[in-house]
Amino acid sequence: MKKRYQSLKDHVYNHIAEEIQNGTLLPNHKVNEVALSEKLEVSRTPVREALIQLASENLLEYFPRKGFIVKELDTKNKLDVFQVVGVLDALAASLSIAHITESDIELMEELVKKIDLSISQKNYSDYQQFQNQFHKVYIDKCKNDTLIDLLNSLQNSFVRQIYLSKDEEKLFAVLEQMNEHHKKMITYFKKEDKENLEQLIKNEHWKITHIDMI
Repeated sequence: MKKRYQSLKDHVYNHIAEEIQNGTLLPNHKVNEVALSEKLEVSRTPVREALIQLASENLLEYFPRKGFIVKELDTKNKLDVFQVVGVLDALAASLSIAHITESDIELMEELVKKIDLSISQKNYSDYQQFQNQFHKVYIDKCKNDTLIDLLNSLQNSFVRQIYLSKDEEKLFAVLEQMNEHHKKMITYFKKEDKENLEQLIKNEHWKITHIDMI
Protein backbone atom coordinates (compact mmCIF):
# COMPACT_ATOMS: atom_id res chain seq x y z
CA MET A 1 0.00 0.00 0.00
CA LYS A 2 1.40 3.38 -0.92
CA LYS A 3 2.28 5.73 1.90
CA ARG A 4 -0.26 8.50 2.14
CA TYR A 5 0.85 12.12 2.34
CA GLN A 6 0.18 13.76 5.69
CA SER A 7 -1.11 17.32 5.35
CA LEU A 8 -0.62 20.02 7.99
CA LYS A 9 -4.24 19.49 9.02
CA ASP A 10 -3.61 15.75 9.44
CA HIS A 11 -0.49 16.52 11.49
CA VAL A 12 -2.50 18.72 13.86
CA TYR A 13 -5.36 16.20 13.95
CA ASN A 14 -3.03 13.35 14.93
CA HIS A 15 -1.34 15.49 17.59
CA ILE A 16 -4.65 16.39 19.26
CA ALA A 17 -5.95 12.82 19.03
CA GLU A 18 -2.75 11.55 20.67
CA GLU A 19 -3.11 14.08 23.50
CA ILE A 20 -6.67 12.87 24.07
CA GLN A 21 -5.40 9.28 24.13
CA ASN A 22 -2.53 9.86 26.56
CA GLY A 23 -4.56 11.97 28.95
CA THR A 24 -2.94 15.33 28.24
CA LEU A 25 -6.34 16.55 27.05
CA LEU A 26 -9.06 15.32 29.38
CA PRO A 27 -12.86 15.52 28.99
CA ASN A 28 -14.14 19.12 29.32
CA HIS A 29 -10.60 20.43 28.66
CA LYS A 30 -10.45 23.44 26.31
CA VAL A 31 -8.18 23.16 23.26
CA ASN A 32 -6.00 26.26 22.99
CA GLU A 33 -5.77 27.12 19.28
CA VAL A 34 -3.04 29.75 19.66
CA ALA A 35 -0.86 27.49 21.79
CA LEU A 36 -1.31 24.66 19.27
CA SER A 37 -0.28 26.87 16.36
CA GLU A 38 2.85 27.96 18.19
CA LYS A 39 3.76 24.49 19.46
CA LEU A 40 3.36 22.79 16.07
CA GLU A 41 4.69 25.81 14.14
CA VAL A 42 1.73 25.96 11.80
CA SER A 43 -0.79 28.67 10.94
CA ARG A 44 -4.24 28.89 12.51
CA THR A 45 -5.89 27.50 9.35
CA PRO A 46 -4.80 23.82 9.64
CA VAL A 47 -5.44 23.99 13.39
CA ARG A 48 -8.99 25.19 12.81
CA GLU A 49 -9.53 22.56 10.07
CA ALA A 50 -8.35 19.79 12.38
CA LEU A 51 -10.56 21.00 15.23
CA ILE A 52 -13.61 21.12 12.96
CA GLN A 53 -12.94 17.56 11.78
CA LEU A 54 -12.49 16.34 15.37
CA ALA A 55 -15.78 18.01 16.31
CA SER A 56 -17.54 16.37 13.36
CA GLU A 57 -16.21 13.00 14.59
CA ASN A 58 -17.60 13.61 18.09
CA LEU A 59 -14.25 13.96 19.85
CA LEU A 60 -14.66 17.69 20.47
CA GLU A 61 -17.59 20.00 21.00
CA TYR A 62 -17.70 23.65 19.90
CA PHE A 63 -19.15 26.40 22.09
CA PRO A 64 -19.51 30.00 20.76
CA ARG A 65 -17.14 32.42 22.51
CA LYS A 66 -15.62 29.50 24.42
CA GLY A 67 -14.03 27.39 21.71
CA PHE A 68 -13.45 23.66 21.30
CA ILE A 69 -13.82 21.40 24.34
CA VAL A 70 -12.89 17.72 24.64
CA LYS A 71 -16.19 15.87 24.70
CA GLU A 72 -17.08 13.50 27.50
CA LEU A 73 -19.14 10.52 26.37
CA ASP A 74 -21.24 8.32 28.58
CA THR A 75 -20.67 4.63 29.19
CA LYS A 76 -23.38 3.50 26.75
CA ASN A 77 -21.79 5.48 23.91
CA LYS A 78 -18.38 4.02 24.69
CA LEU A 79 -19.71 0.47 24.76
CA ASP A 80 -21.46 1.04 21.43
CA VAL A 81 -18.22 2.20 19.84
CA PHE A 82 -16.18 -0.64 21.34
CA GLN A 83 -18.63 -3.09 19.79
CA VAL A 84 -18.20 -1.50 16.35
CA VAL A 85 -14.42 -1.27 16.69
CA GLY A 86 -14.26 -4.96 17.62
CA VAL A 87 -16.02 -5.99 14.41
CA LEU A 88 -13.97 -3.65 12.21
CA ASP A 89 -10.66 -4.56 13.87
CA ALA A 90 -11.42 -8.25 13.42
CA LEU A 91 -12.19 -7.61 9.75
CA ALA A 92 -8.93 -5.71 9.28
CA ALA A 93 -6.96 -8.54 10.87
CA SER A 94 -8.71 -11.10 8.66
CA LEU A 95 -8.03 -9.12 5.50
CA SER A 96 -4.40 -8.57 6.46
CA ILE A 97 -3.51 -12.24 6.94
CA ALA A 98 -2.62 -12.66 3.27
CA HIS A 99 -0.28 -9.65 3.40
CA ILE A 100 1.47 -10.04 6.76
CA THR A 101 5.21 -10.65 6.36
CA GLU A 102 7.81 -12.18 8.66
CA SER A 103 9.03 -8.65 9.39
CA ASP A 104 5.50 -7.69 10.48
CA ILE A 105 5.38 -10.69 12.81
CA GLU A 106 8.77 -9.77 14.27
CA LEU A 107 7.61 -6.19 14.81
CA MET A 108 4.47 -7.34 16.62
CA GLU A 109 6.55 -9.66 18.80
CA GLU A 110 8.89 -6.80 19.68
CA LEU A 111 5.94 -4.54 20.53
CA VAL A 112 4.47 -7.24 22.79
CA LYS A 113 7.76 -7.27 24.71
CA LYS A 114 7.66 -3.49 25.01
CA ILE A 115 4.08 -3.67 26.26
CA ASP A 116 5.10 -6.24 28.88
CA LEU A 117 7.88 -3.90 30.02
CA SER A 118 5.49 -0.94 30.16
CA ILE A 119 3.11 -2.97 32.31
CA SER A 120 5.89 -4.07 34.67
CA GLN A 121 6.92 -0.42 35.04
CA LYS A 122 3.28 0.70 35.37
CA ASN A 123 3.83 3.13 32.51
CA TYR A 124 0.34 3.70 31.11
CA SER A 125 1.43 6.19 28.46
CA ASP A 126 3.98 3.78 26.96
CA TYR A 127 1.46 0.95 27.13
CA GLN A 128 -0.99 2.95 25.04
CA GLN A 129 1.67 3.96 22.53
CA PHE A 130 2.94 0.43 21.95
CA GLN A 131 -0.48 -1.23 21.87
CA ASN A 132 -1.60 1.34 19.29
CA GLN A 133 1.46 0.47 17.21
CA PHE A 134 0.72 -3.25 17.56
CA HIS A 135 -2.77 -2.93 16.08
CA LYS A 136 -1.52 -0.53 13.42
CA VAL A 137 0.85 -3.19 12.03
CA TYR A 138 -1.97 -5.37 10.69
CA ILE A 139 -4.57 -2.64 10.19
CA ASP A 140 -2.24 -0.93 7.71
CA LYS A 141 -1.87 -4.25 5.85
CA CYS A 142 -5.59 -4.87 5.32
CA LYS A 143 -5.50 -3.12 1.91
CA ASN A 144 -8.76 -1.26 2.56
CA ASP A 145 -8.35 2.52 2.95
CA THR A 146 -11.97 3.03 4.00
CA LEU A 147 -11.62 0.50 6.80
CA ILE A 148 -8.33 2.03 7.92
CA ASP A 149 -9.85 5.52 8.06
CA LEU A 150 -12.89 4.28 10.00
CA LEU A 151 -10.75 2.51 12.59
CA ASN A 152 -8.43 5.48 12.98
CA SER A 153 -11.37 7.81 13.52
CA LEU A 154 -13.09 5.55 16.06
CA GLN A 155 -9.98 4.56 17.96
CA ASN A 156 -8.61 8.08 18.24
CA SER A 157 -11.49 8.99 20.53
CA PHE A 158 -11.57 5.88 22.69
CA VAL A 159 -8.26 4.03 22.82
CA ARG A 160 -7.03 5.98 25.84
CA GLN A 161 -10.21 5.18 27.68
CA ILE A 162 -10.47 1.45 26.98
CA TYR A 163 -9.45 0.89 30.58
CA LEU A 164 -8.47 3.60 33.03
CA SER A 165 -8.50 3.41 36.83
CA LYS A 166 -6.84 4.91 39.87
CA ASP A 167 -6.46 1.34 41.14
CA GLU A 168 -3.11 0.64 39.47
CA GLU A 169 -2.93 -2.98 40.58
CA LYS A 170 -6.28 -3.78 38.99
CA LEU A 171 -5.61 -1.65 35.90
CA PHE A 172 -2.30 -3.25 34.98
CA ALA A 173 -3.60 -6.75 35.72
CA VAL A 174 -6.31 -6.10 33.11
CA LEU A 175 -3.79 -4.65 30.65
CA GLU A 176 -1.59 -7.70 31.14
CA GLN A 177 -4.50 -9.90 30.11
CA MET A 178 -5.03 -7.77 27.01
CA ASN A 179 -1.39 -8.25 26.08
CA GLU A 180 -1.91 -12.00 26.37
CA HIS A 181 -4.54 -11.51 23.68
CA HIS A 182 -1.88 -9.80 21.53
CA LYS A 183 0.35 -12.84 21.93
CA LYS A 184 -2.47 -15.17 20.87
CA MET A 185 -3.13 -12.97 17.87
CA ILE A 186 0.48 -13.37 16.75
CA THR A 187 0.10 -17.15 17.01
CA TYR A 188 -3.00 -17.05 14.81
CA PHE A 189 -1.28 -14.78 12.29
CA LYS A 190 1.58 -17.30 12.05
CA LYS A 191 -0.86 -20.14 11.49
CA GLU A 192 -2.99 -18.02 9.13
CA ASP A 193 -5.91 -19.04 11.33
CA LYS A 194 -8.46 -16.47 10.20
CA GLU A 195 -11.43 -17.90 12.11
CA ASN A 196 -9.81 -17.96 15.54
CA LEU A 197 -8.14 -14.59 14.94
CA GLU A 198 -11.48 -12.95 14.17
CA GLN A 199 -13.20 -14.57 17.16
CA LEU A 200 -10.43 -13.56 19.56
CA ILE A 201 -10.44 -9.91 18.49
CA LYS A 202 -14.20 -9.49 18.25
CA ASN A 203 -15.39 -11.61 21.18
CA GLU A 204 -12.52 -11.36 23.67
CA HIS A 205 -10.09 -8.54 23.02
CA TRP A 206 -12.71 -5.82 22.49
CA LYS A 207 -15.28 -7.26 24.90
CA ILE A 208 -15.52 -4.85 27.83
CA THR A 209 -15.61 -6.89 31.05
CA HIS A 210 -14.71 -4.08 33.47
CA ILE A 211 -17.35 -1.44 32.82
CA ASP A 212 -16.37 0.42 35.98
CA MET A 213 -12.97 1.18 34.42
CA ILE A 214 -13.99 2.70 31.09
